[in-house]
Amino acid sequence: MLEISIADMLAATGATLLCGDASQAVRGVTTDSRAVGQGSAFVCFVGGRVNGNRFAPQAIESGAGAVVLTEDAADDLVDLATHRGCALLRAEAVTAATPDDTDPAATEFLLRLAAEWRRRNGQWVVVGVTGSVGKTTTKDMLSCALATRFATHATKGNHNNLIGLSLTLLAASPSDEVVVAEMGMNHAGELSRLTEVARPSVALVTNVGTSHIGFLGSRESIARAKAEIVGGMTATAEAVGTVRPCLVLSDDNDFGDLIEREFCVPAGVEVVRVGTAQDSTVRADSIALDTEGRPSFTLRFSDGWQLPVSLETPGRHVVVDFLIAMAVADRLGVDREAAAGAIARMPQARMRLEVLAAPGRPRVIDDSYNASPSSTAAALDVLCAMECPGRRVAVLGVVGELGDQAARLHGYMGAYAAAKPLDLLVFVGGDDALEMAEAARTMGFPDDRLEVLPTAQAALDAIGPLLSEGDLVLAKGSRSVGLDRFAKGVLA
Repeated sequence: MLEISIADMLAATGATLLCGDASQAVRGVTTDSRAVGQGSAFVCFVGGRVNGNRFAPQAIESGAGAVVLTEDAADDLVDLATHRGCALLRAEAVTAATPDDTDPAATEFLLRLAAEWRRRNGQWVVVGVTGSVGKTTTKDMLSCALATRFATHATKGNHNNLIGLSLTLLAASPSDEVVVAEMGMNHAGELSRLTEVARPSVALVTNVGTSHIGFLGSRESIARAKAEIVGGMTATAEAVGTVRPCLVLSDDNDFGDLIEREFCVPAGVEVVRVGTAQDSTVRADSIALDTEGRPSFTLRFSDGWQLPVSLETPGRHVVVDFLIAMAVADRLGVDREAAAGAIARMPQARMRLEVLAAPGRPRVIDDSYNASPSSTAAALDVLCAMECPGRRVAVLGVVGELGDQAARLHGYMGAYAAAKPLDLLVFVGGDDALEMAEAARTMGFPDDRLEVLPTAQAALDAIGPLLSEGDLVLAKGSRSVGLDRFAKGVLA
């Protein structure tokens, strides 16, 4: 984790020292006052519900070596900091804020500090992970594969925004060899900021979907925003060390040629393609799903090497995530069989196509962590691929951040669901749930097997008592819908 003198912290971030000894060092950074350790730095964030500056006294009492404020310091706070030997810093925003910046001063402070820590650890191989869906799954697969050879540090959960990326880098240690950094975005320009800080050695784009289309307007704009990740990379021919930079794309990415032509070629960054096409560098042949929806296939490299693989994670769509992870691992010199084996043994992530069961109750596929139109379709595919002695039930929540495309895209989701062999179809939410239901009816789904309910609790109250052992239930929707409560309630 970060170890730096306060003087160097000030120089890197442009913050102002209000009190304290600039020669002393801090170790570690947090934005959570409950996680403050002895000698660590606490950065105060002003969020929508909580003002981190109010927790500065608590952080000082907990032994913080430095507290970074984004508001003026009261005299009693300065007195407390002086008494406890804690430095007080004041951060100011200089760069223009983006719509995702809840606290521009604190965000910029962390980004600048993370950039300095990355500069001091030029030995790290940073792998940048972005894409519309599948980022976290691919990041987890990569971490498992790379850990078979390297000391690997990775983003926790899906902490992939301006703050999360900064904290990921600041938590990495000089002894780490590889840092797997998930990078998300809502608006154009965000990935440019992230990639300038992380400076990836290798990067990947899982896909270009419709997530955040409400902010960006079109899939082409999303593709261009994702391609910003190339901006922080070194040209392949100018690589220092044994890792040759590249951007990994799937061969079914319909914006792959645009990304390569307009971003990779000018930057001199090589593109590596994976998928099912014969000319892909890494590909999968003969993909089949078992009765639990888990894929098996033959993994093939362009040099003729091959291996039969079976994954624990359900869904045909995760095969591409696996291939991307294998391409990166191979680029870094990881043994292919060891990497594939580590990914195959990877435990299922919570609330991401997680199959839950309880005695006497139906099985539930909990995919309630988040949703997009494409991931909703993939989840429905998994539901219909799994063995089910009883009824197949889909409980689909609305998807957020679709902007003026919301009605059209929810209609597509409703139509896709209607084409599936479902015994009961439930839509949860407001007007967008009505759009899904109307599309499902238009496609011929029977009205007596369709329900529209306003909340997850309403769905649990109405549908829960109808479900029984042998049924298979999918819970899928944006996090704001809270279908995890439905999933847990069905099993209670």
